[in-house]
Amino acid sequence: MSHKRVTKRKAIIAAGGVAALGAAAILLPQANASQDGGAGGAASVKTLKAGAASDLASQLEKLLGDAFAGSYYDDAAKQLVVNVTNVSGDKNNVVVQAEKAGAKVREVENSKAELEAAAKTLKTKATVPGTSWAVDPRANKILVTADSTVTGKKWDRIDSTVQSLGSSMATIKKSAGTLKPLVSGGDAIFGGGARCSLGFNVTAGDGSPAFLTAGHCGVAAKQWSDSETGQPIATVDQATFPGDGDFALVKYDDANTQAPSEVNTGQQKVAISQAAEATVGTQVFRMGSTTGLKDGQVLGLDATVNYPEGTVTGLIQTDVCAEPGDSGGSLFTQDGQAIGLTSGGSGDCTVGGETFFQPVTTALAAVGATLGDGGGGEAGAGAVDANGDGIDDNTGEAIQGGGEAGAGAVDANGDGIDDNTGEAIQGGGEAAADGGADQNGGKQNGGKQNGGRNQNQNDNGQDDSGVTESH
Repeated sequence: MSHKRVTKRKAIIAAGGVAALGAAAILLPQANASQDGGAGGAASVKTLKAGAASDLASQLEKLLGDAFAGSYYDDAAKQLVVNVTNVSGDKNNVVVQAEKAGAKVREVENSKAELEAAAKTLKTKATVPGTSWAVDPRANKILVTADSTVTGKKWDRIDSTVQSLGSSMATIKKSAGTLKPLVSGGDAIFGGGARCSLGFNVTAGDGSPAFLTAGHCGVAAKQWSDSETGQPIATVDQATFPGDGDFALVKYDDANTQAPSEVNTGQQKVAISQAAEATVGTQVFRMGSTTGLKDGQVLGLDATVNYPEGTVTGLIQTDVCAEPGDSGGSLFTQDGQAIGLTSGGSGDCTVGGETFFQPVTTALAAVGATLGDGGGGEAGAGAVDANGDGIDDNTGEAIQGGGEAGAGAVDANGDGIDDNTGEAIQGGGEAAADGGADQNGGKQNGGKQNGGRNQNQNDNGQDDSGVTESH
């Protein structure tokens, strides 16, 4: 994917984005929830979109206090499920309020405090490179993962620690891949021989234009360019890795650079409305310079990952695939909310695997930055299709897109319908002929991006410019 510098006339777009995933509106529970019928004013579970569920979960965590034991989004039912503990006899007032707010309340065994204590035990006794752990609220347990390098005494150490916690508290599984930060030489943004991906354009605390990317990219090189042989256009201001996160703030060298809060697949652009907390069970989209657009679900929160370079805490665990060079790329929801920055993982987009992300909210707070103008710049095209072919899965016809060089618009479920308004997505932009961003690993039509560079998404490790990906 080609990333161009933005001056007064052009805007550099973060290396990520869903091809117009419907309106990128701020979703509030009141505005986007339908309440299932309940007689006599009885509480009933609300049907919520992912962004609204995330907002409601944050509110209920404060409301429930010690009774709160995590939450997750039931994507099939479009409902927020909230775990509670220590509720005996008649339900107390806060739980009644949670139900009235529209959440599905579920009593579980392990409290949030107990899960946090178990995670501390793992940190003390089982910090082994190649391992990770995160709370899975759907199972009400800690999910521990060990990659292919964890063998012999290292495996015995992690396994015995998990066993000591009890089967009701933690489970362990093996991963065929190797946990690593996903940085590589190649395309996208370049620094010191490394290649990464832009995450989101932001405004630094001093008002200057900047962008977020992975912290391990920020410590790999001080200056970054938008082409392999180009001059630096941005300089790292702050970087954290390893430790309490994996994020970096990189300031554009030209103070006149326009950095709208948009993301781009190379075919279309979409406004990013706000940063939001991740919710387990939510469908998310990841954009990276190596593998393009991929999607999956959030599996766990507050993950600890033991990379060879050191331990990183506070990450989001997902089943979205990623490969070297995708580091720093954007993770976001169908609603246009910024969720995370690609950190690392195991596996690839051929065999699958786990990928971890730095939460955008904590990165913004740490570096003192804010998301940009909420979507200035040129209009984009339609939304993303689950299989990326730009074809309405119901009618078999091409979905019409829009925006400059806009490809066939696609929707998360492939029906070409704006999930917020219920109306057909309208196109009409220039050259709206190419296919949409492909999530199944195939090349975009003709393999051409707007900047004229070829984008390889066939997962063969070979960039069309002739650069071979290394792992």
